[in-house]
Amino acid sequence: MDTKKTNKSSYTYQAVYRYLLDWIEAAPSDVEQRLPSLRQLALRLNVSVSSTKYAYSLLEDEGRVYARPKLGYFTRASSAPLLAERSPSLLDTVFSSARQPGMLALSSDAPAMLLSLEKPLLMIERELARQYPRSHAPLYQPFGEMELRSVLADLYTRSAHRCWQAEHVFVGSDLRSILELSLRALDLEGKVALVESPCSWAVLRQLLAARMTIIEVPLGEDGRFDLPQLRQVLSSEPVRLAVLSSATSVPQGGLMPAADKQQICRWLAEQDVWLFENEGYGEFCFQAAAPRYRDFADPDRLLVFSTFDKVIGSEAPYGYLLCRRHIERLQHLFLERAFRLSPIRQKAIAKLFTSRRVEQHVQVLRAMLRERMHHMKALLEAHGQGCLRIIEPQGGASFWLESTRPVEMRRVFERLLAQRIVIAPGEIFSQRGLWRSHLRLSYTLDWSKDIPQALQCLVKAIQDEAIQDTAQTP
Repeated sequence: MDTKKTNKSSYTYQAVYRYLLDWIEAAPSDVEQRLPSLRQLALRLNVSVSSTKYAYSLLEDEGRVYARPKLGYFTRASSAPLLAERSPSLLDTVFSSARQPGMLALSSDAPAMLLSLEKPLLMIERELARQYPRSHAPLYQPFGEMELRSVLADLYTRSAHRCWQAEHVFVGSDLRSILELSLRALDLEGKVALVESPCSWAVLRQLLAARMTIIEVPLGEDGRFDLPQLRQVLSSEPVRLAVLSSATSVPQGGLMPAADKQQICRWLAEQDVWLFENEGYGEFCFQAAAPRYRDFADPDRLLVFSTFDKVIGSEAPYGYLLCRRHIERLQHLFLERAFRLSPIRQKAIAKLFTSRRVEQHVQVLRAMLRERMHHMKALLEAHGQGCLRIIEPQGGASFWLESTRPVEMRRVFERLLAQRIVIAPGEIFSQRGLWRSHLRLSYTLDWSKDIPQALQCLVKAIQDEAIQDTAQTP
C-alpha cells in the first residue's frame, strides 16, 4: 500500500480545518462573523463538500463556531480568548494540538486512516452525477436518501422479530447532530444517563450538552461490568438512558460475554430504560459473530447509532440512527433542522453497501487493524520497560494502557506536547476525571513516522513524571 498517497487523501479535511482556523483567528473576535457556506468553501478550495463539513464539525466541537439552521456557520463573538486558551479543558487541548502541523498524533482513532473507501466512493458519485444531473434547486430528503435508509434497514435486520424498516432510519450530518436530535425526540434532555467507563468523549460531550446527569459504571480489565454494582445503580437511581458499545467497548477494547449483555438488557427492560447502542466500532471486533446488545434488548426501547467515516473515511462524515419508536417526533425535528446532505453522496454510499464493497472492505480493514495491533503490542513490549500494563484489545483501533506506577497522564501529555507528540490521557474519557493513570494509544496512525522513537519518548515522560512524583512525596 502506498502510505503517503493514502495519507494525502485522508487529510483533505485537515487542510480545510487549518484554512478556517487561520480565517477565524484573523477575524475580529468581538463580533460574530458569518463563515463561507459549505459549497462556497468547497469551490474556493477545490475540495469536496464533505471535507468542508467535516472541518466545520471539528471547529464546532471545539466551540469555535456554531451553526444556525438554514443560515450557515458563524464564529462565536467573545472579548476573551478561546476556551482552549482560557480554561484547563484537557479535551480541547488534546484536539487542537493533534491538528497542528508537524504533530505526531498517537491519540488519533480513525480506522479508515489505514485503508479508506474514499476513491471508490468518489468514483461512484461521479458516475451517479451523470445519471442524475444536478438541478438548480436540488431536492434534499429531510430524513436521508431513501436508498441509503433502505440499505441500512436491511443491514441491521436479523429476524422477523428484530427487523427494521426504512422509516426507522434517519441520516444526519454527523454524530453530534444525531445524538442531539435523538435525546430531544425521546424527551431525555436533563435526565439521568448511565454510561460505561471509560466512555467515548463524543458521547460524554453530547450528554453534557443535553444537561444530563451522567452516572459512570467502570469496566473491569476483562471488559465486564461488576453486575451487582450495575444492578444497584439501576435500582436506586432514576436512570432513563444507558449508552453502551455494541461489540467491543470504546475505547477500552474489551468484549463482554453474551450472558452479561442478556442480563443487562433484562434489567434495562425492567426499569423501562432506553438503550442507545453505539455501533461506531461494531464492525471492528476481532471475534466473529460477537454478541450485540441489540440481540437481547427490547426493540421498542432501543436506538442504534453510528457514522460512516470510521469505515469509509472522512468523505462520509454522516451519522445515522435506527429507532422504532417516536417516529413522528424524530421526523418533526429532522424537518426542523433541515439537513442539506448531498443526495448523490448518499446514493453512492448506498451503492457501496449493495455492491458488497463495504463488506469486503471491512474484512480487509479488520485484518489490517489486527495486524497493526499486534505490531504495536510488540513495540510496546520492546520499548515499554515495564512502565505500561498492556491488555490486548478484542477489537477497535487502540490500546487502553495503564501506567504501572501512579502518574498523572495529563502531565505526561504536557511533557510530550513540547516534543510535538500528542497522546490521549485517560481522564478525557470520563466526566468524573477517572482513569488518570491511563491513556488511549492508537494503532491507526501515520506509520511512516518513527513510532518506536515516539514510544520511547512516551516511556521516558512517564518515568520522569514518576520520579518527580516520588521526589515530591514527603
